[in-house]
Amino acid sequence: MKTETLQEKFFRVARNPSIAAPKGFDANGIHSGIKGKKKDLGLIRCEVPASAAAVYTVNAFQAAPIKITQESIGMENRLQAVVVNSGNANACTGKRGLEDARQMRDKAASLLNISPHLVGVASTGVIGVYLPMDKIHSGLEKLVRVQEYDPASFAEAILTTDTFAKQVTVELNIDGKTVKISGTAKGSGMIHPNMATMLSFITTDASIKPDILQSLLWKTTDDTFNMITVDGDTSTNDMVLVMASGLADNQPLAYSHPEWEKFQVAFQYVCRTLATMIARDGEGASHLVQVKVEGARSKEAARKIAKAVVASNLVKTAVYGADANWGRVICAAGYADPTLTPEKIDLYLGPVQIVKKGTAASYDEREASEVLNREVVEFRLILNSGNCETMAWGCDLTYDYVRINASYRT
Repeated sequence: MKTETLQEKFFRVARNPSIAAPKGFDANGIHSGIKGKKKDLGLIRCEVPASAAAVYTVNAFQAAPIKITQESIGMENRLQAVVVNSGNANACTGKRGLEDARQMRDKAASLLNISPHLVGVASTGVIGVYLPMDKIHSGLEKLVRVQEYDPASFAEAILTTDTFAKQVTVELNIDGKTVKISGTAKGSGMIHPNMATMLSFITTDASIKPDILQSLLWKTTDDTFNMITVDGDTSTNDMVLVMASGLADNQPLAYSHPEWEKFQVAFQYVCRTLATMIARDGEGASHLVQVKVEGARSKEAARKIAKAVVASNLVKTAVYGADANWGRVICAAGYADPTLTPEKIDLYLGPVQIVKKGTAASYDEREASEVLNREVVEFRLILNSGNCETMAWGCDLTYDYVRINASYRT
C-alpha cells in the first residue's frame, strides 16, 4: 500500500505558479534602463497592509536597500509593497546609497498612495555603483501606472546571471478556506549558507500575525535557504521577505491552531523548492548536489557537516567529472567535525554504498559513475552517532563558473 506523503496530505502544488496567486496581491516587472535590454525593475503590491517578516544577509557590508527595508518593517511589521531592481546592488555606496534607496521607497509609496514605511526595497547586481535614479524614478512611474500587471514579469525582472525564473505556488485548506502560498527567487552565484546573493519573496493570503510569521521564517530559513551553497561567497544584498495579506479569511494561524502543521509544512516546501532551484541554477552548474546527513549527535553538527560537504570544491569537481572519489566527501565531513568516529561512517552515492564503517565498500565503479551523471546527485552520509539529520544542497563546479565570473562587470 502506498504511504501518503505530507505533501499529498496537506497541500497541492499549482501547475502555473505566480507570486500574485494569493488573494490581494499583484506584481509587475519592466525594463527601466538599468540593464541594456532585459527587465530590471519589479513591484509586488498588496491591497491591504500585510503582515511582514524578513531575514537578511549576515555580511558586514549590508547594502542600503537592506537597511531601508529593515527601517520600514521595523515601524509596525507590515508592508503593502516591495520594489526590486536588478543590475545594480546599491551596495558599498555610502550615504548617497542610503538616500537613493530611501528615495526609491518614497517614490513608490507616493505613486501607490500609501505610507513610505509600508514599502520595502531590494536591489541586486554590481556592487559599488550608484543607482541611476532618473531611470528608477521614470521606471517606477511606468511600473505602477501600467493598465495591466504581469506577475510573470516580476520573476524575470529580479534575475541577474540566473538562467531561469524560480517560482512555486501551493494551495491548502485551513478552517475550510483555500489558502495559497507563493514564492519567487533569484540566485545563481555568490551563494553560501547564512544567506547569499539571493532574493526571495513569498506571499500568502493566510491570516497570521507578524511575530508568528517572523518566527516561522527564522526556523524555516535555517533548514532551507541557509543550507545551500554554490561558491562559498556570502553577499551584501541577500534577503528573504514574506507578506501575508490575511484575505483568505481563516482563523489567525498560531502554534496552537489545529491546522498549524499544514501551513508549516507547506511554507517549508515553498522555501525548500526555491532554495534547491537556486542551488541547481548555480553559475555554470550541470548538476544539483544533495547531501543528507543522518545519525548525527545534534542538529547543529548535522548542519555543519552537510554544509561542509556540499561546499567542498573537491566534491564539486568530482561530481562534475563523474568521479566517485568518496575520500573527498569523508575528508570534508572530518574537518567539519573532528569528533566523528571514522569506524562508524557509512556513505551512499544514490543507492550505491561506497563506504562501509569508514573504509571502501565493494561496489561497481560503472554504477557509481552512472549515478554521478544524473541531473540530481545524492550523497547520504550516515554517522551512526545519534538521531539527528539534515539536508544541504549545492551544485558542481564547472569551467563555465570561471568564465561567467571573470567577466561579470564587462
